Amino acid sequence: MNWHLKAFNDLSLHDLYDLLKLRQEVFVVEQTCPYLDADGADEQALHLYARNNAGEMVAYARLYLSTADTGYSRIGRVITHEKVRRLKLGREVMQRSIDYLEEYAPKAPIRVGAQVYLLKFYQSFGFEAISEEYLEDDIPHIDMQRKAAQ
Repeated sequence: MNWHLKAFNDLSLHDLYDLLKLRQEVFVVEQTCPYLDADGADEQALHLYARNNAGEMVAYARLYLSTADTGYSRIGRVITHEKVRRLKLGREVMQRSIDYLEEYAPKAPIRVGAQVYLLKFYQSFGFEAISEEYLEDDIPHIDMQRKAAQ
């Protein structure tokens, strides 16, 4: 796998097309959840993604560094392509996301808006629930937070 971390303005048109395509394939088509994925937040995010040896984007996460306004960093849009799910790329994209955010914002906790069925997956990285369960785009979610690195 070839891993990349880019700011929005550093993405090529090819990168942008591939990440939007992957997000739509998984979140809209596979999960049958029609929603506006191009939500205006990509420009403020960093984009972590992996391409396989054939050049296909197969894993992705959207990262936000802590700001004075939020006080926490955030990981979102965590996905892996269906054909690589048994290769533990979901674990790798999460660990790389955590490592990056802890390197550049070590005093900030990290939050995720987790789909409830993935609760144990996120708990395995030290995330704890900080909200009640809620529906987002008709999918049960829960907000979770990982304590800041010491």
